[in-house]
Amino acid sequence: MAFRGIQAETVKFQGFDGDSGEAYYAHPLATGRYPGVVVIHHFPGWDEWTTEVTRKFAHHGYAAIAPSLYFRLGDGASEQVVARARAAGGMPDDQVMGDVTGAAAFLRAQPHSNGKVGVIGFCSGGRQAYLAACRIANLDAVVDCWGGSVVVGDPSKLPSTQPVAPIELTERIHCPLLGLFGNEDTNPSPDDVNRTEAALKRFGKNYEFHRYDGAGHAFFAWYRPNYRPEQAQDGWGKVFAFLEKYLAAS
Repeated sequence: MAFRGIQAETVKFQGFDGDSGEAYYAHPLATGRYPGVVVIHHFPGWDEWTTEVTRKFAHHGYAAIAPSLYFRLGDGASEQVVARARAAGGMPDDQVMGDVTGAAAFLRAQPHSNGKVGVIGFCSGGRQAYLAACRIANLDAVVDCWGGSVVVGDPSKLPSTQPVAPIELTERIHCPLLGLFGNEDTNPSPDDVNRTEAALKRFGKNYEFHRYDGAGHAFFAWYRPNYRPEQAQDGWGKVFAFLEKYLAAS
């Protein structure tokens, strides 16, 4: 594929409860209709790697938006804001689902939208992507990249802001789901992935899971010691093949 001209910028979007927040938005410049992807950032925040992922999707022919889920606390890229978000155990599920819904609506409202929108999330964002597949009715595809705490061992320890383990909502999933996991990860552990896959099979969901030996958590992240280039390259290939099938195809 030849390199595409893209445009990337920070925009405002309307999230949960009508709140106005910041998001990073990138799309191809060529005339045409493009599918959309909402990028849900990981627990470390709305960081540089998240913007790189967003531009990567634009290069591959998608309009992509990465909302800052921490905007109500301040600059989502700030270490201080991220520390406050982590101390709180992350953002409330209802709030995140409202923000993802708003980001998807932003994509569909653009004149170059083909009307289809998917979601991809990493780490805590993978959990939130799985939850979005269960709770947001008009998504066309979802990718869960090593989402932790989809399975929860002791439901009584769930915080009030995240009251249900996503696996308990699996029956509500309405769109195709792709999952990518490292077999050396501990959250989700291989057993967690087995349990999630069993639930998807039990309810007859359209899904595909890929598991990688020699990889743990966050193996796409080039700036972390967890990075595994061979597994990451294969994983990205799986992501784009999946999205091409469900978002880009007419």
